[in-house]
Amino acid sequence: MKTKGAITEFIQKYYLHFNAAALVDAAKGYEEQLEKGAKMMVTLAGAMSTAELGKIFAEMIRKDKVQIISCTGANLEEDIMNLVAHSHYRRVPNYRDLTPKEEWELLEKGLNRVTDTCIPEEEAFRRLQKHIYKIWKDAEAKGERYFPHEFMYKMLLSGVLEEYYEIDLKDSWMYAAAEKNLPIVVPGWEDSTMGNIFASYVMKGELKASTMKSGIEYMTYLADWYTKNSSNGVGFFQIGGGIAGDFPICVVPMLYQDMEMEDIPFWSYFCQISDSTTSYGSYSGAVPNEKITWGKLDIDTPKFIIESDATIVAPLIFAYLLDM
Repeated sequence: MKTKGAITEFIQKYYLHFNAAALVDAAKGYEEQLEKGAKMMVTLAGAMSTAELGKIFAEMIRKDKVQIISCTGANLEEDIMNLVAHSHYRRVPNYRDLTPKEEWELLEKGLNRVTDTCIPEEEAFRRLQKHIYKIWKDAEAKGERYFPHEFMYKMLLSGVLEEYYEIDLKDSWMYAAAEKNLPIVVPGWEDSTMGNIFASYVMKGELKASTMKSGIEYMTYLADWYTKNSSNGVGFFQIGGGIAGDFPICVVPMLYQDMEMEDIPFWSYFCQISDSTTSYGSYSGAVPNEKITWGKLDIDTPKFIIESDATIVAPLIFAYLLDM
């Protein structure tokens, strides 16, 4: 029997009821999926990269505990921003008390606030912009097209950002993913800082929109991956709500109903960490059983919902899976 770490032993001893028990059950279910040879998708919503999830998520990637990621464009870029501009970030513990005038003052200083943390525009956004623009431009000159995450991988692996590193490289989940060339799906990438910047270059006539592969191409990329990797099951671990989870989970009914691939397996596991209250008409607040009616989950699919803050819950589950 393998030895469990102190965090795992603490969780097993004290997390016995309600959301705490759901956390343990979900972690055990995730572990069982890996043990039976299933692949796991992790979806990142919100601002998990700015919350520095990379400190433990990078190790999940290195230890092969996750085989594919779906994330927002913000999470894709904000992990790299933290890598190159960490010392310029500003924490605002009293963020709930800020007046509109104080918020405006942060804007004037180039500090874009994400809850209690301000991202520095000049050192983060603009620092990446000058390097990623060159990579976009070079690809276009060669008649090449890539996905948003592939451009980010090229930038990270090229070494052009090394002079700016401000955190330990092992704490960047994007760098860990780039090293493994891990599949990533980034639905709605246009709704991100780099997406906005790319759009501005298109509007100025400096880049073609077609140089960046689209959301439809991401869906077909995911469909191809799922078809090739689902023989032993693919589990779905959803952090937060929104498009990061909504987009990829639809690949199963699309393959089954629209492609008429009747043997395609359902997702083999489902867990969502969410503080969205269970409610009528709220997809992020829908209980997992509702997904059965949409052809996403089977009757017997292990299903978990942990109604809590993902910045607290996700690191604990990952620590359990890493035997920490």
